[in-house]
Amino acid sequence: MKTDETAAWTEFEAAAEPDALGEDIRSVLRRLGEDPEREGLVKTPERVAASLRFLTSGYQQDVDKVLNGALYSVDYDEMVIVKDIELFSLCEHHLLPFFGRCHIAYVPHNKVVGLSKLSRLVEVFARRLQVQERLTNQIAETIMEKVNPQGVGVVIEAKHLCMVMRGVEKQNSVAVTAAMLGVFRDSQQTRDEFLSLVRGR
Repeated sequence: MKTDETAAWTEFEAAAEPDALGEDIRSVLRRLGEDPEREGLVKTPERVAASLRFLTSGYQQDVDKVLNGALYSVDYDEMVIVKDIELFSLCEHHLLPFFGRCHIAYVPHNKVVGLSKLSRLVEVFARRLQVQERLTNQIAETIMEKVNPQGVGVVIEAKHLCMVMRGVEKQNSVAVTAAMLGVFRDSQQTRDEFLSLVRGR
């Protein structure tokens, strides 16, 4: 069964054809000392162009449309947590992937948001050139603005290939970033409860 993700990628791949971005990639291959006309590389420029457009497709997505119709009035004021949301993004410094998991919690104020929309929201911001710290803040601030909860907490744990494949080459390093807004910033008890539930997964 096709997921939205695989369907989107199929669409990008099917649309791959020679264009300016593909020609730029063909030029890069030459500058690296390769022959872009050899059998294994003939279609590579178009494939890479399609891949980059897919991996940065978050620029074309509208947060309001993603959340449209997914806010519900509910008399509930206990913490809502969605853990282990998989994410993949590109480091803006080296255009190498970083990937990991995002954990989101919020305390509602009259309204809740459809749980799947939180995953979609992560996807919108992850599919851009990013740094993990900004990605974490963007997710938290958007939920705070659009859902208007009493508070929101976001934690991201990710591995960066710019550290694994190059530079310090530390295979097991994991970067952890957090953003705490509203009651998650003001109340240590709320913050500790969230972090305890995340660690206990």
